[in-house]
Amino acid sequence: MDTNSKLQIPNSKLLDYTLRLADDALILGHRLGEWCGHGPILEQDIALTNTALDHLGRARSLYQYAAELFNQMPADEKKQVFTSVAIQNLVSTGANVDEDDLAYLRDGWDFRNALLLEQPNIDWAYTVARALFYDTFNYFFFTELSKSKNESLAAVAEKSLKEVTYHLRWSSEWAVRLGDGTDESHARMQKAVNELWMYSGELFTPNETDEEMSRAGLGVDLTKIKPLYMARVQEVLSEATLTTPPDTWMQQGGRNGRHSEHLGYVLAELQFMQRAYPGMEW
Repeated sequence: MDTNSKLQIPNSKLLDYTLRLADDALILGHRLGEWCGHGPILEQDIALTNTALDHLGRARSLYQYAAELFNQMPADEKKQVFTSVAIQNLVSTGANVDEDDLAYLRDGWDFRNALLLEQPNIDWAYTVARALFYDTFNYFFFTELSKSKNESLAAVAEKSLKEVTYHLRWSSEWAVRLGDGTDESHARMQKAVNELWMYSGELFTPNETDEEMSRAGLGVDLTKIKPLYMARVQEVLSEATLTTPPDTWMQQGGRNGRHSEHLGYVLAELQFMQRAYPGMEW
């Protein structure tokens, strides 16, 4: 049993933290799934599809836990969590939410995923650069989260580490392959790194939830893992003969529900079936 109440962390903060991790996994899983049948070679088409399933599997575990946390909250408190009309309607009837409701019935402003993950694939280099940044972050993040005092989050982190280790090896090898390849692949990879770099900083920008979770020993101290992240990314980029972009202003807002236009298109496709046929089960 989680000892969350003994650690003086309200369920709303733990819910926000859990949803952030779940939303990251869901949105990136969807983006990677867009490559299914379109990969440059059959082997990588299958590899990336399997990676997408890894992310979706993690999203499901986290949404299940998030639904449990939400359903335990008092009714008046539930009304303050989401602005989505569909979720509000469920709350007003006294019904519990489940993992599908959290994935398919929330609107864009209720999502907490990092902006980096909703950016379009563009081409193979963009997909690799995005994966390199996020996989590196995930590796160090889940290594620390596996030590969480929250048993549910620690269990997800421990299971995810096996998958994330492979993801990081895959994205690192492809970054080197493209960066240290032909003139064309090098130019494309450098362009992708340059343009996506401004979204990577949000991964390390803590808000109130991060700080409270970290102090309680439930979450990850982002300042602790950032130097490890930077060293690893710079090592890979150097091996790939790519230039690390200079310090620049970093985009942010996704953690607080402010997203780019791209998330709307993702959700329009992802949520279509449930929105068109409410309550359908299969």
